[in-house]
Amino acid sequence: MLVGKTARRGITLIVMSVSLFMLLALGLSFNYIPVSASPESAAPLCGDGSAPDYGFTYDRQQVHWTVDWQNFVSNQTVNSMDTILDRLNGDSIAQTMILIKSQDQVGNRVNCAVHFLRYMQLGLQAGERKDNGFVFLIVVEPNGIDVHYGVGLGLPALTASDLTSLNRTAEDTYQSTHSLDSALLALVQGFDTVARSKYTPLVSLSPTPETITLPQLPSGPLGILSIIGLLCAGIILVPIFIWVFIQLARMGIFFGPFGGGGGNSFGGGRGGGSSMRGGGGSGRSGRGN
Repeated sequence: MLVGKTARRGITLIVMSVSLFMLLALGLSFNYIPVSASPESAAPLCGDGSAPDYGFTYDRQQVHWTVDWQNFVSNQTVNSMDTILDRLNGDSIAQTMILIKSQDQVGNRVNCAVHFLRYMQLGLQAGERKDNGFVFLIVVEPNGIDVHYGVGLGLPALTASDLTSLNRTAEDTYQSTHSLDSALLALVQGFDTVARSKYTPLVSLSPTPETITLPQLPSGPLGILSIIGLLCAGIILVPIFIWVFIQLARMGIFFGPFGGGGGNSFGGGRGGGSSMRGGGGSGRSGRGN
């Protein structure tokens, strides 16, 4: 009997040990399942995505024309480039953005520039300069930079020769200075020169003043009678206008600067200007490099 009890006790210990081992193995497998995420759930590299968002999640209205600059260039350089690119956009020459990416974030580099142009919907929607969007892609490598571009269909005069030369200038500037700030300023300044040599501003910077011809009163007695008639009309109409304004004020309706409180008001003020940059057009792109 003692032997049987000992055997049963040994079998029980073995079964419990095997059960504990199986539970431990099952728990470890559950812990490892979330770590091995499927390839489909990972965000695609820039240039490897597909429409409509191409894997981007950027806000289409940015504070600066340059995106993802924070870890690469100074705020002063970004503001200097904004000044140049604001003028190009204001003159309806080109609506230009710059995307900076490290090489491990980019797949197909040519597609990356073109996809970003489409996603941001750069370019005018209509008119002579429709689809005038443009993108420079700056791929940051351990020992240099690689510059690519995406150009809208509305900028056919910007040739591949011109733009490739700008790319090489920026890359050479980085090699000689080891400064991405210097390289980007050289790139944007060169692009401004090339773009303005191909396209003139559509917005006139100095509008032609219009000549206003004031009515002239006749001379002589007829002119004196006209002045007297105007004075009489003013004397009659002014009290009427004052009465009308008083009645409207009692109804809560105010005009212009007289409307200090609530109620309705006629006339408008100046709206604040927006400093946001981005697209709003079709984002159609013709070619990239």
